[in-house]
Amino acid sequence: MKEIRKKIDRIDLKISSLLDERASLVREIGKLKVKTGTQIFAPEREKQIIKNILSQSVAEDGFPEKSKAAIFNEIIAASRTLQRKLSISYLGPEATFTHLAAVKKFSDSCEYTPASSISRVFRDVEKERADYGVVPVENSTEGIVSHTLDMFMDSGCRICSEMLMEISHNLLSKNTDIKNIRRVYSHTQALGQCSLWLEENLPSAEYIEVSSTAKAAELAVSESESAAIASVMASRLYGLNILAESIEDVPENITRFFIIGRECPGPSGQDKTTIMFSVKDRVGVLHDMLVPFKEHNLNLTKIESRPSRAKAWQYIFFVDFTGHFSDPGVRQVLEKLEENCLMLKVVGSYPAASQL
Repeated sequence: MKEIRKKIDRIDLKISSLLDERASLVREIGKLKVKTGTQIFAPEREKQIIKNILSQSVAEDGFPEKSKAAIFNEIIAASRTLQRKLSISYLGPEATFTHLAAVKKFSDSCEYTPASSISRVFRDVEKERADYGVVPVENSTEGIVSHTLDMFMDSGCRICSEMLMEISHNLLSKNTDIKNIRRVYSHTQALGQCSLWLEENLPSAEYIEVSSTAKAAELAVSESESAAIASVMASRLYGLNILAESIEDVPENITRFFIIGRECPGPSGQDKTTIMFSVKDRVGVLHDMLVPFKEHNLNLTKIESRPSRAKAWQYIFFVDFTGHFSDPGVRQVLEKLEENCLMLKVVGSYPAASQL
């Protein structure tokens, strides 16, 4: 065992030395980015790094791929900070799941600013008060976050990355006995994602919607008969007891987040594009809009409609599909769509998030 551990120690020293060598090269890249005005955050390059690492042949008893990807994501996040400390706006307050997603994507070393609303996150990025913003867009249980989509109608922000995060809800309280709970605070999405558990375990409690899970935790601090549905981070931040863990109704409770910026990244080879468009109201028009995607073998991954806010019963369609807007096939599809559109806008082309 001693001999094997000596070998491990030598390997660890090599890894540390190589990380230092990598850091030196990263700083050189950072200087070149400053000179050329290139964005520090390059999601397409980061996607390619992870893809290249995982494409290497691995022995059956080798290091787990998922763990290897997590380690390199941390290395990449730390490397960004060596180039420049990024400022990130997120839907706050501190300890919300959007905050957790932001830290997971960009690391602890960034400058984080909690925003009181999704619209404020967009304004922070537009006004260059933040380099990037993080907003929720969709939950696997409760569906679309409509306000995020609506913001793209008037905003110049672009989607430059997406991420998926598994959401685990917990019942938090100053109280130590769940039998004493009379009120439960949380965000409407969290209450919806835990509705069956609440009906079974706290059928007589009052369920109160608040602006965020972190706000719920803040309220629960001062009320002994109240509880909050929130994250483990919130329990630590507000000094609350965890009365019940993982109370979400669906085990695979996943939220999709958009990272918004002022520019779209280049192609990574595994991309998605999001567009929004409005059309003249006639029979079969939506069918005609979707046909070009089939003709060019582009997979539609999402389609949503939202009221246009300009005219009653007029709608804006949001469509996610595979490919980058710089791809020849995608450009041809967009040209065909414009023939039938009152308005067409590319909201973003970005690396597709890896499935959890």
